Amino acid sequence: MQQVPTEVPLPDKVAAPPGRDLTLASVVLLLLCVAALSAVVLFPEKVLVVRPSAVAMEAEEGAAALIGANDGGTGAGVRVCVVDSGIDLEHPDLAAVELAGWNDLVNDLVEPYDDHGHGTAMAGLLVADGGLTGLAQDVELLVAKALASTGEGDDEAVAEAIEWCQQNGAHIISLSLGGAPGALSFLPGSDRASEGAAEQAISQGIFVVAAAGNDGGSEDDGDVASPGSVQRVISVGAVHVDGTLWSGSSIGDNDGRVWPLPMLFPRQDPDKKPELMAPGAGVAVLHAESGGWSLVDGTSAATVHVTAALALLLEQRPDLRSGGLNNSAEQTIDSVKQTLMETAKPQPGQEDHDDSYGYGIVRVDRLLAAYA
Repeated sequence: MQQVPTEVPLPDKVAAPPGRDLTLASVVLLLLCVAALSAVVLFPEKVLVVRPSAVAMEAEEGAAALIGANDGGTGAGVRVCVVDSGIDLEHPDLAAVELAGWNDLVNDLVEPYDDHGHGTAMAGLLVADGGLTGLAQDVELLVAKALASTGEGDDEAVAEAIEWCQQNGAHIISLSLGGAPGALSFLPGSDRASEGAAEQAISQGIFVVAAAGNDGGSEDDGDVASPGSVQRVISVGAVHVDGTLWSGSSIGDNDGRVWPLPMLFPRQDPDKKPELMAPGAGVAVLHAESGGWSLVDGTSAATVHVTAALALLLEQRPDLRSGGLNNSAEQTIDSVKQTLMETAKPQPGQEDHDDSYGYGIVRVDRLLAAYA
């Protein structure tokens, strides 16, 4: 079974009143709060939500600033496919979203839904418009549900989802999920199905972005998650919004090894894993169950930040879509990955690839400037 990286929602913080004296403004605020509470009690299915907390807004602004995405476009004309647990279009921040396509590989339902919440959180980072603001609001969004209500999914279902994304014109496939690489992946034809599907998509010039994994620290298995382990897939690790490494972000083994399995060949630039870092710890996301917002930790959110960066690039440079740069799909992927590496912001003192920190934090402003 395919395990989705764990996300840990944190409660919004509420500031205490500065004093006991009731001013006119305090009375008005109290009456508004009572009215809001009444709406919740009388109409529990219509919870009144005004806006995210100051903590969530600060987290969103901090993440955008960290990757230089404040003035990078909207992703118009770029088709992005999110493979996850679905999407809850009833969330107020997604009310204006019109999907370019939907495919339910778990329950085969026609209408979009999300019985886990992870997919809604990830899609919101791209297209939310309300309390939170997506990084690439105008992308043409495809959603493939390959993860069940448990947050897990069969590898074959993920592979089918990737194939569906390819067949429906995706320019970018975003995979905020991962599992252990194929145990015998060094043998021809022995890869996991999702790895093969990712390679096929890349051969057609589709960018595939995947989470590095959330088993960092003492529990790390020594490599990034699959299919992020595939050569030309862009593997993304997580940092805090201040740029420091999140301790749960998986490391990459890039020197090659015979044991433990899977056997690895040495990885070359710009394919060392993880390749990029992005905000993933303390990130503000949509909360499907409550219709509100929460903060999460995980390489899942980091993955979508890199997906957004690519969407903004492909908006600016349509010739990079589907292998247009050199009339070779894989050469185009390699060229863009090289530029991502060169424009990333390394940690202080870093001169080359780091198995934990990759080449550094993705920078949208530098990436767009390099292709201007």
